[in-house]
Amino acid sequence: MSAGPMRVVIADDEPLARERLRALLAAEPGVQVVAEAGDGHATLHACAEHHPDMVLLDISMPGIDGLETARHLAAFEPRPAVVFCTAYDAHALSAFEAQAIDYLVKPVRPERLSAALERVRTFAAGRLQHAEPEDGRKRTHLCARLRGSLRLIPVEDIRYLQAEEKYVVVHHARGEDLIEESLKSLETEFADRFVRIHRNCLVARNEIVELRRIGDGHTQAVLRHGEHPLEVSRRCVAQLRDTLRHL
Repeated sequence: MSAGPMRVVIADDEPLARERLRALLAAEPGVQVVAEAGDGHATLHACAEHHPDMVLLDISMPGIDGLETARHLAAFEPRPAVVFCTAYDAHALSAFEAQAIDYLVKPVRPERLSAALERVRTFAAGRLQHAEPEDGRKRTHLCARLRGSLRLIPVEDIRYLQAEEKYVVVHHARGEDLIEESLKSLETEFADRFVRIHRNCLVARNEIVELRRIGDGHTQAVLRHGEHPLEVSRRCVAQLRDTLRHL
């Protein structure tokens, strides 16, 4: 945790809920609200800008919901502690699978908020260990960091993913962006959407129009929206042809 007060972002699409949380936090010593947000996208922007120690995060929000927002926050460095704050208790299991530190049900009682803050302090001190999320949910967006800001890229808009040194270049409908994720982890998470054509490239299944053999015995994948065909490695050709036959 940063020196000084605990830095908190409040994320809720209801202004009255944010106002109540802000009032409760004002009564807590050593806590500073650094930003408020009304949806998941704005929450990620606020966290990229303010580097909070903790996010009080509603689950039901427009756009990307609180659970997916938490999965993006888990990749932030340093990672803020997430405490879900929701009107429903049905999401508790999913919340902890998304690496939440605590789960508060509205209306939030002052003593429960105090307990959650103490759990966050314990987390920040490194005394809690958290496993990677295992809920099996796939994200609907990828998150690219852009000079202190970020861009959310809808997975359905992605045409192909190409590894380049320690980054992956995401080629999508509006251009391209760099993300700091491994191609292998993306292949595992989105196996139903992307197919490997090369050790450094995954392509959206619905983007491949045809496989074309060229004179030197190599094979290329012709894309629906690609300016240039992509090289297919020899070891991927047979499996790729089989995959395309079953589309």
